[in-house]
Amino acid sequence: MDTTHRLARFIVSSRYEDIPADVRHEASRAFLNALGCAIGSARHETVERALAAVQPFSGTPQATLWGRSERLDAINAALMNGISTHVLDFDDTHQRAVHPTAPVLPALLAYSEWRPVSGRELVHAFVLGVEAEIRIGLSVFPEHYDIGWHITGTAGTFGAAAAVGKLIGLDEQRMTWTLGIAATQAAGLREMFGSMCKSLHPGNAARNGLTAALLAAQGFTSSERAIEAPRGFANVASTKFEPGVIIEGLGQSYELSRNMYKPYACGLVVHAAIDACIQLKREHALEPAMIERVELTVGPLVPELCGKRDPRDGLEGKFSVYHAAAAALTYGAAGEAQFADDVVRNPAVIALRDRVSAAADPAMRKLEARATIRLRDGTVLESHVEHALGTVERPMSDRDLEDKFRGLTEDVLSAAQSAKIIELCWGVESLNDAGELSRATAVS
Repeated sequence: MDTTHRLARFIVSSRYEDIPADVRHEASRAFLNALGCAIGSARHETVERALAAVQPFSGTPQATLWGRSERLDAINAALMNGISTHVLDFDDTHQRAVHPTAPVLPALLAYSEWRPVSGRELVHAFVLGVEAEIRIGLSVFPEHYDIGWHITGTAGTFGAAAAVGKLIGLDEQRMTWTLGIAATQAAGLREMFGSMCKSLHPGNAARNGLTAALLAAQGFTSSERAIEAPRGFANVASTKFEPGVIIEGLGQSYELSRNMYKPYACGLVVHAAIDACIQLKREHALEPAMIERVELTVGPLVPELCGKRDPRDGLEGKFSVYHAAAAALTYGAAGEAQFADDVVRNPAVIALRDRVSAAADPAMRKLEARATIRLRDGTVLESHVEHALGTVERPMSDRDLEDKFRGLTEDVLSAAQSAKIIELCWGVESLNDAGELSRATAVS
């Protein structure tokens, strides 16, 4: 049996009882983190501009825009909530590749408001959608990413499609078509990093994945070898494809267990450098005027992904290791506020940023860094961070995620509303109507 069919069979045959309790709890953590990110960006310029473009063409109001008062049709709500979840670059990321939740949860909750499902069904479908997107992503990684595809946009389309297909209750044939329809829509280019289009990728993945499942449910056909065929997704979009990564060990372990959550609102590969800078600032009460220069030693991906020397705005600042270090040393933090447009353009931050250098060391792991700070009085300070905060090795706790959620939503929601959403996320499996989780985010 071919890869696409085997993956479809696994998704269709999986039972809720098959999912370990710790994996189901990880789903709750992912929901809380994603909703916080989306609500916190509800009035971001990117979201406002996208909504202005989409809203005139939206159909019957069916689903909530998280952190807003508007409701759109389910397909456009999935698009918008996918954009808002990712635009701060504060959403979760898998240990090796893919931001898993931003494409999948918006599609699932949009469908859940249109056709009510239970919390157990939501969690089960989410776990399976994440499993599909990450396995498909890893089967073409890193070559797929290296040649310029944004893997969250491409693999995320499969995840959203598989997850919604599970909610609908598709049979194996229709699930196979769902994966095929997703395959022909999977897109997203790394060239877009630092622009509004980066968050469009998971938004499109959510919308296209939902559409794929709805089409297949109506008997809309596709190739049944859409992933593995010579002209299928994997062989067209990658220089190397390993089908075994998708099908081997299905159901024996779950990729959601390797999920990570960001303490800083920027590209993950610079988090260790931020950790090192914040640590030195706190230990030595550093002020920017004391610093002669900052020398960072980072992994090879950092200059490639986050090497913007002179970012022009907050979105570009998220992909500048130089700004990230300067902001961390100036404010002792690297949340969304430290990547605002006015901070990126702050002359004092720019002056320190210009004194930051970053050298790539092939021996450094992706989430490892060393910071050497030379002070004007001749003192040399150094910090080596082997594993950034938020990684599998140094995970954020449930309490950390609650604090992050409150920090992101405090200007949007009341304390009581925030507390209610936190409660719903931790108790999502007991909900009779999973759409309650989405509706709880609405503001008047």
